[in-house]
Amino acid sequence: MSNALEIRGLAKSYGPCRALAGLDLDVPSGSLFGLVGANGAGKTTLMSICAGLLRPDAGRVDLLGEGAFDPQRHAGRVTILPQDSRLPLHARVQDLLAFYGRLQGVPADVLPRQVADLLQWVNLSDRARDSVKSLSHGMLRRLTVAQAFLGEPQLIFLDEPMSGLDPREVARLRDLLRARAGRQTIVISSHVLTELEILCDRVAFIDHGRLLRQDRLVDMVRHHQRVTYHIRPAPVSLAELRAAVPGAEWSVSGDGAELSVLLAAEHGGIAAVNARIRPVLLQAGVAVEEVRRGSALEREFLEATDAR
Repeated sequence: MSNALEIRGLAKSYGPCRALAGLDLDVPSGSLFGLVGANGAGKTTLMSICAGLLRPDAGRVDLLGEGAFDPQRHAGRVTILPQDSRLPLHARVQDLLAFYGRLQGVPADVLPRQVADLLQWVNLSDRARDSVKSLSHGMLRRLTVAQAFLGEPQLIFLDEPMSGLDPREVARLRDLLRARAGRQTIVISSHVLTELEILCDRVAFIDHGRLLRQDRLVDMVRHHQRVTYHIRPAPVSLAELRAAVPGAEWSVSGDGAELSVLLAAEHGGIAAVNARIRPVLLQAGVAVEEVRRGSALEREFLEATDAR
């Protein structure tokens, strides 16, 4: 799979503050790619540089195999939804999208249909003739998401696209974005890691302007390596569990309600290991309420940043 975005050694400082410190990143074409990092990790600066809104101090950015952002080469092919985007309040919704569409180079004969389709896509068709100032915060966010998809761009950067959306609209937008996987490359930044875990197929952890890890989501959450048992707290002998699965790494939560095991390839797969573990738990009188394959993205991120 070729890369829609390649970054090497990207650096950017604001005075004494280093936002990016030699960042490397590869984003495969057609992927839904999640950027995970704390406030100040460099995610917004990274997106802004890629979209041509900021100049880097050092490093290289390659968009769609054609170098750094250029208004001529990448017009209509690369778009961004900034985190704190603002819209002119006096405009009508459909007129504003049409204006942005012309800036994106959308042909005049297809622009009205595309505007209508995008308004339907973000569930704003009934507000097409209303002024922007009449929209709620969540509606404004949906309108800015629609703007980022004008012209069928090949590479889209979405900085906190779920911010301000109610749960129903979050689920709707998630489904809509997933339907575009494969035909467009979408890079998403969000603090809601559960959403990225559901939505993305690849993820990168960024901390203090550097890349910690990047991989397929299934590998990031150790889908084939980790098993977590949610139990009613009861005395559990870790010695017996270790004897059942020699060489595995066990951990117990502070309240005793969660057991987690990290496996190696030689253990023969999760199903085989689970068959060895369950009898030990049942014989000890431990009530197993849930078995989860893999880890939470949040847990993996916290462990990755704690290890620094």
